[in-house]
Amino acid sequence: MPPKSSAQAKREAALAELAQKPRQKKGILGGRRVGDKALTNFTSQLAILQDAGLPIVRCMKILEGQMKPGYFKWVLGSVTEDVESGSPLSDALAKHPGVFDDLYVNMVKAGEAGGVLDTILARLSEFKEKGQRLRKRIISASVYPIVVLIVATSILLGIMILVVPKFEMVFKEIGQGELPAITQFMQDISKFLTGTDGPFPGAGMVFIVGFVILLFVGFRVMKMTDGGRRIVDRLKLKTPLIGTLTRKTIVAQFSRTFGTLIQSGVPILEALNIVRDSIGNVIMRNAITKVHDAIREGENIAEPLGESGIFDDIVVNMIDVGEETGELDKMLLKVADTYDEEVDLAVAAMISILEPMLIVVMGAAVGLIVVSLFLPLLKIVETIGGG
Repeated sequence: MPPKSSAQAKREAALAELAQKPRQKKGILGGRRVGDKALTNFTSQLAILQDAGLPIVRCMKILEGQMKPGYFKWVLGSVTEDVESGSPLSDALAKHPGVFDDLYVNMVKAGEAGGVLDTILARLSEFKEKGQRLRKRIISASVYPIVVLIVATSILLGIMILVVPKFEMVFKEIGQGELPAITQFMQDISKFLTGTDGPFPGAGMVFIVGFVILLFVGFRVMKMTDGGRRIVDRLKLKTPLIGTLTRKTIVAQFSRTFGTLIQSGVPILEALNIVRDSIGNVIMRNAITKVHDAIREGENIAEPLGESGIFDDIVVNMIDVGEETGELDKMLLKVADTYDEEVDLAVAAMISILEPMLIVVMGAAVGLIVVSLFLPLLKIVETIGGG
């Protein structure tokens, strides 16, 4: 058997590495949606195969073949057919905007135009992996306070619904006269929750659940209007703790997306349009629109970004220096890396503040209930002792 060439060895090594990659996981409901993890894995695998020198059609067939049955497999099959019939990969991907967004398609198009598709795919894979890690860190950090809040609320509701009514019965049996104001207040809340004085049992809980649902629906409807969305997004930026985290996350997302697009050869005005569509915050979108208009009129990027109030002076100065030196993409990616770390610190700081706050609030609420229930008992003991 003749010795293997270096190209063959590289292909086999790429296929061996690909075999170790996790496959797409099927959604619980089998919906027509491709998760970020599945798309990130696909991009990483495609970059490996392209770097090994395999033709794009063969790459797509390999990736489609190793995918479990589902919507994503069907999409890859459709893309493979289009590429096999002579369509550019970017055009084939653009037919499925629900899976491959404008950022993805335009980066692939830039890679095809420059003959560096493998490099662009590797860059895109790194971009998506960093974005996924950032989201995971935020979500994982949010789990603990949410669980504590749910447990604390459940305990307080349990005490108000199950324990307080028992004490009320005890007070009636022993002929307790006028109750302290705080005890009467707790009993009134308990009656409201259990629906003792209401039209049906549990009327208070039904009212609260209905109010929360209406509040949620109203919030969603308000976000559907331009004015309402602007108010909500501005509140996200101004709210203590959450505002700092939101602002840093937006800056990191903007910088990494914009820097990656410019580095990949996407024209700057087109890159700004893509970045604007990928940002969820209306305030930031308006700032990017001003940057787009300023560049089109021959101005720079830094000034309109500074006027938005979202970017710190140091970030604006770094972007300004990047423009002057012709290394805007590198400077943007440095800003993104810095703010990824800032987000980690902001999340840690928020959790370190929320944890003791939740414990203190829960302890104070339980203590208030206990005091309200035992005040009448202490009064009875004092009466008996005095008698």
